[in-house]
Formats: sequence, structure tokens, C-alpha cells
Amino acid sequence: MAGYKGGEGAPLAPPLPEPEELTGSERERICEEALRWAEELRRQKRYKEGIELLVEALKYKTQKAQIYFRLGNIYYDAGDLSRAEYAYKRAIEEDPRHALAHHNLGVVYRKQGKIGLSVKMLKKARRLELLYPRKVELSPEQKKAVLRTGLYTGLAALFLVVAVFAIIYLLSGFLR
Repeated sequence: MAGYKGGEGAPLAPPLPEPEELTGSERERICEEALRWAEELRRQKRYKEGIELLVEALKYKTQKAQIYFRLGNIYYDAGDLSRAEYAYKRAIEEDPRHALAHHNLGVVYRKQGKIGLSVKMLKKARRLELLYPRKVELSPEQKKAVLRTGLYTGLAALFLVVAVFAIIYLLSGFLR
């Protein structure tokens, strides 16, 4: 495992351990770390390091769509539109429902002057986002707020239904 830097708070750097040496869950964990660290490298404009890390992470054959998507983001930020286009296309091959990859490919096409392809990809991204919305993780505070809002809405609806039936009952007594 020479060269592997990782673990508690330490950044990952190639070379990563060979996939044969690891269990499936270890490969998943390393890919998650690689994705997180590559995003941090992108924010720091350390594109070459982020690209090397993600290319190395591809050997684990897990989360390939997400890895290619992040590679596309780094290439785009680095100004390498042809490689960004390739990476987004590979992300879409791995996961045809990846709405963000479709969207970003549309943005790359627009920047390359391929307006027809851009419009096509952006429309497809919008359609995919509607058909397959992203799963959103809520914090415990947000979950409580949603439950509280649902409870208040449900109680208000119940009160309204009871009030309508009470009015109908009262009016039916007057009309006799």
C-alpha cells in the first residue's frame, strides 16, 4: 500500500491500494474518500491532483458514474472541454439517468458552440430530474420541521373537514 495516504482526515493520494487487496466495502469507502478529496482539490484549483486521484479510483470499478462526473467537473474547470465532454459522456454511459451529467454535458456543448446538442442535453436533463428526482438527506432539525409542518397541516385539514360537516349539519336542521 505504498503511496496510499488516507484515513482520519488525511487526504488521499495515488497510488491507491490494489483492488484485489480490499473488500468491496473498503473499495467503496476509498472511492467515497477519493470523490470527497477530489472535490476539495477542484475547489483549491489543484486540477492535476484531482484528475490523478479520480483516474486512479476508477480501477475499483465502483461508483464509476460519479467518478466520471467529477472528472468532467474538474476538466471543465481546468478549461479542457473535450475531456470534460468525454467524461460526462462516460458518466451517462454508466448511469443513463444521471441528470447532472446530462446538464453539464449540455453546458459543455453550449460553450463549444454546439447549440443544438446543448439544447437537447439540457432538455433531457430537465426531463430526467422530473422523472428521477435526487434523494435529499435531511438533517434531524429539518426532519422535525417537516414533521411539525405536516402535523399542523393535517390538524388544520381535519379541523376544516369537521367545521364543514358541522355547518352542513346545522344548516340541514334549519331547513327542515
